[in-house]
Amino acid sequence: MDKIRMGVIGTGGISVVHIWGSKGSKDSELVAFCDINETTLKKKGDEFDIPDKYRFTKHIDLIKCPEVDAVSISTPNNVHFKIAMDAVKHKKPFALEKPVTMTYDEAKKLNAAALKAGVPNMVCFSYRFKAAARFAKSIVESGQLGNIRHVYGQYLQSSCLSEHTPLIWRLQKEIAGSGVHGDLGCHLIDLIRFITGKDYVKVCAHADTFIKRRKKIGSDEYGDVDVDDFCHVLFGLEGGASGTLCTSRYAYARGNYQRLEIYGEKGALIYNLEDGDSIEVCAGDVYRDAKAFVKLPIPHRFNTEQMQSFFDIINNKGDGLAATMADGEINQKVLCAAIESFENEKWVYL
Repeated sequence: MDKIRMGVIGTGGISVVHIWGSKGSKDSELVAFCDINETTLKKKGDEFDIPDKYRFTKHIDLIKCPEVDAVSISTPNNVHFKIAMDAVKHKKPFALEKPVTMTYDEAKKLNAAALKAGVPNMVCFSYRFKAAARFAKSIVESGQLGNIRHVYGQYLQSSCLSEHTPLIWRLQKEIAGSGVHGDLGCHLIDLIRFITGKDYVKVCAHADTFIKRRKKIGSDEYGDVDVDDFCHVLFGLEGGASGTLCTSRYAYARGNYQRLEIYGEKGALIYNLEDGDSIEVCAGDVYRDAKAFVKLPIPHRFNTEQMQSFFDIINNKGDGLAATMADGEINQKVLCAAIESFENEKWVYL
């Protein structure tokens, strides 16, 4: 297509990535918004000069609009499946936020439907688009680390540390599906699989909730927090590698702290998001004996942009590194297996 006319469904929070990514690409044009909150819809529509006739309160009206070629889905989790299935039904390529669905069964159905209909799609596992993550993947694929033995991942924030944080939708199972495990953990689940190239074979998880009741937004009434505040997952990967995956919204002083340590038989690397999206590597006898990790410059060829990758997929120019619903299905399987594990206190085999 000369210009992919984009409609964004859900204009809060994370939609900023979809909106500015669409506006910043030579291959797309931002043409329509949808939001169930009319006040938010008006504010966003005015901000980005979207005509009134292309501001929708029902997602199906935006999807059916003949002036919309593709859609971004940046809504709360509980409506991902319905909206994406409607996009598939009407042959509209879609970029879908994570976690892709509320259940593994939904993810399987959505992936199967998209494949059968031949609808291009992308799952927004955004850290696949970090240059350091792509560099790390290339180092692992080159064999410089040898066979992978251990992978240790952390994704830590302090967003719920205060007892005054209200009962936002991310803290309600009915809307979010799970807590920090689904919100941040799904990123780590995907990033580990992306960089190592290995699938998960088993998981054993522990999770809990620290503050179990919070004030509802704009009210003095309290409601239950029924999702996890932290989740620690012990996992096995194909080939025998073992590791841990730790997420929390209660990590004091952490903003958006994401770190992976990968240890192989011949070398090791550290990926650190908060430290300027960096890579440190230790490989070879001299560096091993000195226990020296060296920060490497990231080659320019690994730079990319999330929404541009979606447009490249639509135009049959994708590099094959962006996640699709096939990856989303696998991710949801691992995510739900970990939930089953911490709910039943047992290993779950995949």
